[in-house]
Amino acid sequence: MTELDTRPKPDLLALGAVTITVLSWASAFVAIRGVGTSFGAGPLALGRLLIGTVALGLVLLVRRTWVRPSRTQWLEILSVGVFWFAIYNVALNAAEQRVDAGTTSMFIQIGPILVALFAGLLLGEGFPKWLVIGAAVAFGGAVMVGVVTAVTTTDTTRTDADALGIALCLVSAVTYAIGVLSQKPVLRTIPGLQVTWMACAIGALCTLPFAPALLGDLSRASAGATGGLIYLGLVPTALAFSTWAFALSRMNAGRLGVTTYAVPPLTILMAWALLGEVPHYLAVLGGVVCLVGVGLSRRR
Repeated sequence: MTELDTRPKPDLLALGAVTITVLSWASAFVAIRGVGTSFGAGPLALGRLLIGTVALGLVLLVRRTWVRPSRTQWLEILSVGVFWFAIYNVALNAAEQRVDAGTTSMFIQIGPILVALFAGLLLGEGFPKWLVIGAAVAFGGAVMVGVVTAVTTTDTTRTDADALGIALCLVSAVTYAIGVLSQKPVLRTIPGLQVTWMACAIGALCTLPFAPALLGDLSRASAGATGGLIYLGLVPTALAFSTWAFALSRMNAGRLGVTTYAVPPLTILMAWALLGEVPHYLAVLGGVVCLVGVGLSRRR
């Protein structure tokens, strides 16, 4: 009886963590576009990761918990830091200088498809029927959101997508998938906060060559742009990656990955509210389809 009473609690906690992650990552697309004219792709990634590393490090010091990783776990954490924190962030920032946020967020949703595919093949998670159905429906909705956003012109929407921008979106999607797949095994024995801090610190070290450019950008940036950089470091990085790791340690990687299909419609809504972008009604419909797909993927 006790087991039945306590079993739902981790699911509720994981659901709350996923909600925080999705909302934070959706806001990141808007924030990156907002500060993208003040910071270069590399400097923005470095600044965000440095702030995230400091914030996570302070929390880690307060908690005073540390598990020594094995050699294999070090390699897995190194993979997360290099691919997901370093390469992903630089590629994403550069992509949003060439492709509008809706299209960028749609292309990156290729990542969860790769996660679900390789989690089934490499992590033994299999291919549950509703996960496959939900992923297909959610991806269709994400395509609708991205395509409509790309062809709809507003005062603040950039629609000058080029081959390099699309390629950078695909690089972001692939490195995201590599990061998730590398992170899942290590979370079985290493606390999520520790893994996130280590990966964030590794990402910061990888982007350290952009330090001179970051200092130059900071000297010219407005207070609002600097505040946006701080927000990216504290919320979409330190907070959201921590809540993601928490959820990933308790959920199927493929099913968790599909929940990020809620990001594109939320990005559109936030851009509408904060940047004055009015979404096309078909983009709203696509967002609804995304949410339906996420709901279907959660069925057993």
